[in-house]
Amino acid sequence: MLIFSFKEKYQTPCTLLLGGFDGLHLGHRALLSEAKKRDLPILLTTMFGGKGHVLFTRDERREIFAKAGVDALCEIDLDETLRTTSAEEFAKALFSRFNAGAVYCGEDFRFGRDAAGTPELLKRLAPCPVFVLRTVGYLAEGSGKECKFSASACKDFLRSGDLPRLNACLSCAAEDFYGGAYFVQGVVEHGREVGRTYGFPTLNLSVPAEKLLPPDGVYGGFCATPQGNFPTIVNIGARPTFGVEERKIEAYLDGFSGDLYGSTVRVYPTEFFRPIQKFSGADALRAQLQKDIARLRERYR
Repeated sequence: MLIFSFKEKYQTPCTLLLGGFDGLHLGHRALLSEAKKRDLPILLTTMFGGKGHVLFTRDERREIFAKAGVDALCEIDLDETLRTTSAEEFAKALFSRFNAGAVYCGEDFRFGRDAAGTPELLKRLAPCPVFVLRTVGYLAEGSGKECKFSASACKDFLRSGDLPRLNACLSCAAEDFYGGAYFVQGVVEHGREVGRTYGFPTLNLSVPAEKLLPPDGVYGGFCATPQGNFPTIVNIGARPTFGVEERKIEAYLDGFSGDLYGSTVRVYPTEFFRPIQKFSGADALRAQLQKDIARLRERYR
């Protein structure tokens, strides 16, 4: 997958997918599926610099889009210049940089200063056909009301700790779990190495400041590593038993033995197990971890 900024040009004839694309939820995947019906490389835009946290960081998005079959990725940083660019100027810059044979966007796509640009304006300004797809919806649990798939809806599920519904929105199919589910990617770093002293060695990941995480707690899930995929206990937050208040991700990989320091891994928390709690000491913590691992093996083996 080719990666470039909005200041660069991509003159290969392409099908252009426009949007913020903070990952790929089911609405995005429907758009991508339609675009793939054209016999042209897929160029997708993704935006950074908006308000609040992101579902997926820059590196994580690259992983997701490449797996989904995107051929070229334009990473647009919303700096002050771009924020004050009119919709007409933005469209002109867009089509001067990209040799679009067709454009696809959702009905809610907006662009330019004050989000004044609409799909209708895009149709008037584009030198090629523009296809506007209705945003795919889902039934809200308990209400029967149809809601639209969106990054905002995904973030709400994540903030509430509803990882099953989040992953359903992210098209987390059983046959493509690692290509769809929510994850946190990072480089394994040296930690306190306390876990190995009581029989549960863990890996530690620092979390980028912009990354949106589920609520603090202990989760069951998986970890994808260069040495394979492993059922995993994931601790998100502090470690009060040992007086550590810093919020980090610590993971125990069931069945793994070896050294992952310096390796890039992806941690997939998929199910809430329990809150973080302070234990009386290492023995009490060890006993609880044994229960957590038994539950993990029952659920994920």
